[in-house]
Parts: sequence; structure tokens; C-alpha cells
Amino acid sequence: MSKIKVTQYVNSKEILKYDHFVSEKVILTQANSTTVGARKIVQAGTIIPANNTTAKGVVLHDVDVTDGDERGVLVIHGFIDKSKLPVQPDSEAIAALKQITFI
Repeated sequence: MSKIKVTQYVNSKEILKYDHFVSEKVILTQANSTTVGARKIVQAGTIIPANNTTAKGVVLHDVDVTDGDERGVLVIHGFIDKSKLPVQPDSEAIAALKQITFI
């Protein structure tokens, strides 16, 4: 039986510019994470799988992957506030994400 661990974050970053978006489930790994304190976090606004022509979407919420792969939400269509992203999207990523508008 697996152990359930719940971590709540007080401040959640909102990367959406408007409430219109389409998303899909995704499994997130430590490959796209950033170290925050002692934790490995895939930050909201991270372009997955990479910030280049392979881009498939943008992570909607912070996801803690310290203890292994976790489920997350990937925005595949909508309006994203560029000022809220941890790294600005590359021109190749913008071209690959045809249904996402960065404002």
C-alpha cells in the first residue's frame, strides 16, 4: 500500500491570462524540475518537454517531484501571461505551441 503525502502551498502562481484554456494530464519528472530548498519542483509556467521545437504545453500548477514522478496539468490551448513564467518562451517554442497565445 502506498503512502499518501499532501503538501499545501499558500501562494499559487496563476499563469493564465484569461480563464479560457484546454489542458491534459501529464506525468512530470525531475528532468524539468527546479530545486527549491530541499524540494524538486516543476514550476507553473514550465514549458514541457523543453523550451524549443519539441514543446507540447505549459505546466499549469507547481508540482513537487522530489519523491518521484507525479501527475500534473499541461495547458495545450489558451492564453498565458508571459510575465508569470519562470523562463521566457523561446521563439521556437512559441511556434511549436500553435494553440497557445503568450501575452
